[in-house]
Amino acid sequence: MGRMTSLEAARRTLADDVLDGLTRPAKELPPKHLYDGRGSELFDRITELPEYYPTRAEREILEARAGDIVARTRVRELVELGAGTAAKTRVLLDAMARAGTLRRYVPFDVDGGMVRDTAAALAAAYPGLEVRGITGDFEHDLDEIPPPEPGCPRIVAFLGGTIGNFIPGSRRRFLRELGARLDDAGHLLLGTDLVKDRAVLEAAYDDDQGLTAEFNLNLLRVLNRELDADFDVDNFEHVAFYDEQREWIEMRLRARRAHSVRVAAIDLDVDFDRGEELRTEISAKFTRERVEADLGAAGLELVEWMTDAEARFALSLSRRAPGAAPPA
Repeated sequence: MGRMTSLEAARRTLADDVLDGLTRPAKELPPKHLYDGRGSELFDRITELPEYYPTRAEREILEARAGDIVARTRVRELVELGAGTAAKTRVLLDAMARAGTLRRYVPFDVDGGMVRDTAAALAAAYPGLEVRGITGDFEHDLDEIPPPEPGCPRIVAFLGGTIGNFIPGSRRRFLRELGARLDDAGHLLLGTDLVKDRAVLEAAYDDDQGLTAEFNLNLLRVLNRELDADFDVDNFEHVAFYDEQREWIEMRLRARRAHSVRVAAIDLDVDFDRGEELRTEISAKFTRERVEADLGAAGLELVEWMTDAEARFALSLSRRAPGAAPPA
């Protein structure tokens, strides 16, 4: 048998996640399935909304500090998880090019077409740049990242606040996995959204134009298309709220009426009560202390903490802590 294609693997993972998530007492699905072609297009539009500050804030930090990051790390290889179109990453690549250290870029994304397009665009934009695209799910396929090379300092970048989609235990395990992709010269560059006023947070996930609602509801269309399900999108409404105790945003889909759904591809029938909710995303918000604690639990130490002018978002630069186990 040949290697499973990325599309087949994605469908298998979707089927497994749906069978697991829709048979739990409290239904939930992981947020990675929000990002099909339509979902990615909607999210790109969301990042331009006045309510959605994280993308602008993170870019502000990169534009202000990219030169410092490159000077401190002497980075020659940039590995980016969830690379997409590498729009923000070009700020770092430009800084590496100016410093004369730009050697290799490794975009990692679940969308193989996106990886190929991004690799081609960057190879054309940066003559001499080696681009090694990886198609995979970063929760399962980190082993696809080649080991670091001596004399080629690496940054692994995980931007956009996506680390907040993990619950705390999983988050620390994942950070440890990322640390294993670093040697003594390597660094992790992590984007984290910060704790702030509830109204600001909730507006970012429930905009006046309804784009985030459409983005969330699009998940049902993904299930209909990929798993031969018969969700009626009109039977659900978008819900987003800030849980102040856990300090995270939750996005959910709430059933407007009692009904049943058939997911034919996995022979599953699912009942929804009126008002029952399906959780589609958590997005944890951080303090510096929480980031340092998570990094420490993963065998990493914070070396630089950078925020935008309004302290809405942070980039943290970290490395393997002294005495931490070397990468396998």
